[in-house]
Amino acid sequence: MLLLALDTATPAVTVALHDGTAVLAESRQTDARRHGELLLPAVDRVLAEAGAALGEVTDLVVGVGPGPYTGLRVGLVTAATFGAALDIPVHGLCTLDGIAYAAGQAGLTGPFVVATDARRKEVYWARYEDARTRVTEPAVDRPADLGERVAGVPAVGAGALLYPDAFGDVPAGMPEHQSAGALAALAAEQLARGAELLPNRPLYLRRPDAQVPANYKVVTPR
Repeated sequence: MLLLALDTATPAVTVALHDGTAVLAESRQTDARRHGELLLPAVDRVLAEAGAALGEVTDLVVGVGPGPYTGLRVGLVTAATFGAALDIPVHGLCTLDGIAYAAGQAGLTGPFVVATDARRKEVYWARYEDARTRVTEPAVDRPADLGERVAGVPAVGAGALLYPDAFGDVPAGMPEHQSAGALAALAAEQLARGAELLPNRPLYLRRPDAQVPANYKVVTPR
C-alpha cells in the first residue's frame, strides 16, 4: 500500500503519504483562503520528500468534512481527479475522526469532544468514546446550545479553542486543525482490517448560501 491522504476541510491544507505502516512524509500549511493554491504544491512536496511518484500511489483518502463549502470541495475534487487519472480507489473519512485520532496520538484518552470552527458563530462537532470510536453523528450547532452534550469531557480542535466557555476543559498540546498524517494512519488501520470507508462525498451539514430568489422571474425569451 502507498496511501496518499489529503484534507482541506479546515484552515489546514494538509497532505501525507503512508506506506501502510508509517507516515513517510507530511505537509501542513494553515491558510483558510488559499486551499486551491497550496494543495497541489503540497502533494508534489510530499511525494518528493518520500522519494515516490504519483503513479506509485495505490489508494487515496480524503477528509470529507464537515467543513465550509469552498475549502472542502478543493480536496474532494482533487482526490476524485487523482483517483480517476490513476484508476485507484478514493476513500473518504470524516475530518473530525482524523482530528480525534491525532488527539489520541497526542496522548488524550477516554471520552472527549472534537469541535472545529464552522463560522457564523457555530461549530462542527462530534463526541468520541476514545480516539477511534465516534458515538454521535457529526453536527453543526451554536456552542451555547450544546449544554450537557459536551459537558464533563475534554474538547479539542479550533472550535473548542474559540468557545472555551461552552466546552470547558481544552487540554494543551492537542491538535487544532486536521493532520493528513493522522488521517492516513487511521485509514491504513481501518483498511487493514477490512473496514469499509466513506464514499468521496462531502459532509456539508448546511444548505448552500446561494439560493434562487423566491420571486425570481425569467427574463429571457421563451
